[in-house]
Amino acid sequence: MTRKALLIIDRGSKMKEVRDELQETCNLIKDKAGYDYVDYCFLEVIPPFIDEGIKKCVNHGVDSVTIVPYFLYPGMKLKDAVKRCASLIHSEKKKMVITKPLSYQPMVSEIVLDRIRSVISQKELDVNKKICLLLIGHGSSDKRAREAFLFTVQHLKTVYEHVKFCFLELEPPNIEEGFKECLESKPDVIIVVPYFLHKGIHIQKDILVDLENAENKFGFRDVFVTPHIGVDNSAINLIISLAKEAEKKSGLF
Repeated sequence: MTRKALLIIDRGSKMKEVRDELQETCNLIKDKAGYDYVDYCFLEVIPPFIDEGIKKCVNHGVDSVTIVPYFLYPGMKLKDAVKRCASLIHSEKKKMVITKPLSYQPMVSEIVLDRIRSVISQKELDVNKKICLLLIGHGSSDKRAREAFLFTVQHLKTVYEHVKFCFLELEPPNIEEGFKECLESKPDVIIVVPYFLHKGIHIQKDILVDLENAENKFGFRDVFVTPHIGVDNSAINLIISLAKEAEKKSGLF
């Protein structure tokens, strides 16, 4: 019987919370999808890097590896990950397929909407009041990343009338500018949506600092922040679906 592995490639983080989320994601995928081995590795920052991740898959005696680029945005980092995987798997003489990334997947937008609805429910916000959403992305010098981010923004606009966006770094508008744009619609409430996969330093500190500075500058306090994407059953199902789709199209499985 063919033994199959699934390997998630994440950008990388030093934060324990990120590694914990990834491990939980791997455990859930293994339980639901029946892979013989499921693990994660990092493109950069800290080990385990891609070569180690692939080596661990091979050492578990698998015949094939399904690679999942765990990125919200396309760009050079994603290309680098794919190239490195292809080279390493070829050298190990194993079958390999690479799934689509999470960018342009409507299910991700639905997860974001679920985060928004949860905040509205938990905080007992009046849905009849004017709500402005502020979607915060990481930011990138690659225009393809911006286009993928705006895909989600446009999806949110099909549900909410007032939706603005900004970036933590690298490109405009920044968080203060995005906050100001929200205020121009004269909202009763601003719901901030961090468009991030993990609870890394950006979620735990950087975004909160910039938001507090904006709140102080403009004197607007009716601000609520949704959770990040994190570990989510819908995200797990999406990963499995992308994996099965890639495996079927490859003809190798």
